[in-house]
Amino acid sequence: MRYFDVIVVGGGHAGIEASIAAAKMGCSVALITMEKEAIGRMSCNPAIGGSAKGHLVHEIDSLGGAMGLIADKAGIQFRTLNKSKGPAVWAGRSQSDRKYYTIEAIKAVSETPNLEIIEDSLMDVFEEDKKITGIKIKSGEEIKCKAVVLCSGTFLNGLMHTGMTSTEGGRYGEQASKGLTESFTRMGFVSGRLKTGTPPRLHKDSIDWDKLEVQPGDDPPLPFSRRTDKSKFPYLRQVPCHITYTDLEVHRILETGFDKSPLFTGVINGVGPRYCPSIEDKIVRFADKERHQLFLEPEGLDDDLIYINGFSTSLPVDVQYKALKKIRGLENVNMVRPGYAVEYDYFPPYQVDLTLETKLIEGLYFSGQINGTSGYEEAAGQGIIAGINAALKIQKRKEFVLKRSEAYIGVLIDDLVGKSTNEPYRMFTSRAEHRLLIRQDNADRRLYKYGYEFGLISKELYDEMKVNETSIAVAKEFFTKTKLTPEIINPILENSDSSKLQFSETVDKLLKRPEISLSSIIKHLPRNGKSEIVETLENNPILAEQLEIEIKYEGYIKRQEELVLKMDKLEDVQIPLNFNYVKLKTLSAEGREKLNKIKPRSIGQASRISGVTPSDISVLLVYLKN
Repeated sequence: MRYFDVIVVGGGHAGIEASIAAAKMGCSVALITMEKEAIGRMSCNPAIGGSAKGHLVHEIDSLGGAMGLIADKAGIQFRTLNKSKGPAVWAGRSQSDRKYYTIEAIKAVSETPNLEIIEDSLMDVFEEDKKITGIKIKSGEEIKCKAVVLCSGTFLNGLMHTGMTSTEGGRYGEQASKGLTESFTRMGFVSGRLKTGTPPRLHKDSIDWDKLEVQPGDDPPLPFSRRTDKSKFPYLRQVPCHITYTDLEVHRILETGFDKSPLFTGVINGVGPRYCPSIEDKIVRFADKERHQLFLEPEGLDDDLIYINGFSTSLPVDVQYKALKKIRGLENVNMVRPGYAVEYDYFPPYQVDLTLETKLIEGLYFSGQINGTSGYEEAAGQGIIAGINAALKIQKRKEFVLKRSEAYIGVLIDDLVGKSTNEPYRMFTSRAEHRLLIRQDNADRRLYKYGYEFGLISKELYDEMKVNETSIAVAKEFFTKTKLTPEIINPILENSDSSKLQFSETVDKLLKRPEISLSSIIKHLPRNGKSEIVETLENNPILAEQLEIEIKYEGYIKRQEELVLKMDKLEDVQIPLNFNYVKLKTLSAEGREKLNKIKPRSIGQASRISGVTPSDISVLLVYLKN
């Protein structure tokens, strides 16, 4: 009988990160996937990043994960979103070549030592005394292990819908996973039903591109990963995306199919994503809008398929086609594949701990869409945490939990466990109360220490980050002491429509003006004994950007840091996982029910649970102190 320390089930984005992390940490790992060639396959849009999602990719990379590196190699357009807003919400996004992304994902997994790929599907999980002991795969083989990370995506009892036609499957052309949900419910787990969707795919040669708005990428493009070879980036030819819109005529055509919509006729029981609704859902929910924006995005450099972002639908094929032909630029469109919805099982995430280990079975971890999330990045963020914790548990090392103030990944998991979800969870910057502290630009400074501790980040990169940290501190001190005379600075201020000075002013105070950039004044800085730091900033634009952000937003950053310190006091008050809330009759009925269900680790986590009141927290604090 074969044995592995960790068995990861599912070759999607969560499975990739979990298996690579555990293997690099020294565990023997098996990755179970139905098809090796499907590892890293992008089920929906071939794109990585976006608002808040870009933050997750940077954090995964800073922990030593693979997603950023893969996205950099497969990217055919890179853009930084929200540049007109503050730096807290700047977020990278890349359009990927679907084929290349899978190639690079397979390569990343295949080249990882201690990691074996097994082409098969999971049939059952074995446990003794509520501890994982092994699995059984479809071939009939039983494999022993100490931990299982389940990353099943949309495949658990997956059902695809187009109009009134339903087909079993977790993704176009791929079979569903049957029987697993039932196996876990027999163990005591509670399951639910969610749905997601995808738009039609169009043939690129049937689109009148001249009628569409061009959406170019950044020039120069910026990679996700600090480990990407900048001399080779971008690896692939860069291409534009395009924009068009629906109109009232399109909406009227779509409405003719509502009586055959699985969404509106009750065929679909699962709850769909509120923040990424289907086009038919948009028409109903936003009836006052006369049009909706659509993005036409290529699926690859050598691919004829175009992804129409914003037109996710499960309406009948003929209705989809008629509506598409009324959209500007698509009058002669060839719909290669219709849109469809996917309905699948998940397990409400109050059943996992902050480590993503299930509370019911020791050594069993849930990661990705099985926890009710939506998106490649959310899945990958969970995957790397689950993989790290599975390895740490086997190695009898301290578990790893990220705080909300440390990372978007921390926000993601804390939200899932504490608030659970009855709809697909998607990450947004608005969910992070400390978002000025956890920007995408400083992910390495926040998380390299953990990646290095776990052996996932090299000493060279870690040492480089520490040098940069020192440089920022030196530069801040230099800027508080260095003054520029009116003769030097006033021409710059005048060009920037900023009020001129009568007296000399320090650089840090000048940089607090929103309209003044570090790049505009850096060449005027003195080249005396401190010139080394000036040269460092000139040669390291990423470092210079971080420094400028921290100086400009110093007051806001300090305020958030003070709030974090206050919250940390509550996070430090631990609650035993076996704590009996039922016996505390002074708790509110709802508070008692929610606390007993979720079993928070700390007072801080308890305070964020919906239905738990401030008086409940006071009761707990008094009891725990006694």
